[in-house]
Amino acid sequence: MDRIDLHVEVTPVSFNELSSDRKSENSATIRERVIKARQIQELRFKDKEGLYSNAQMEPKMVQEICVIGDTGKNLLNRAMKKLNLSARAYDRIIKVSRTIADLAGSEEIKTEHLAEAIQFRSLDREDWAM
Repeated sequence: MDRIDLHVEVTPVSFNELSSDRKSENSATIRERVIKARQIQELRFKDKEGLYSNAQMEPKMVQEICVIGDTGKNLLNRAMKKLNLSARAYDRIIKVSRTIADLAGSEEIKTEHLAEAIQFRSLDREDWAM
């Protein structure tokens, strides 16, 4: 499971949620964010032959490019211990948080980007299927 970047448990959506008037982001807006994030990554790796996205980064490059502040390090440390995550899962969380930051148009990886990336490791939890 630690070879998969995103783990998402899909739960049924209630009728009230489906029928609400709540506005959500439309596909065209999401598409634009993704295109911009891909452009950020292309620019980031322009001097690296054969490297086009965050997912392709080697561990050494992750350390150079994905700088995390002390608050983020503490959050990640707690998650690593609580979820008993592997080194591979650690790298994947960092890469995914970098992508989440790119999608948000943020030059730095913020704590909320890390928290969201950690959330995507739901199947690493021992009791996920209960």
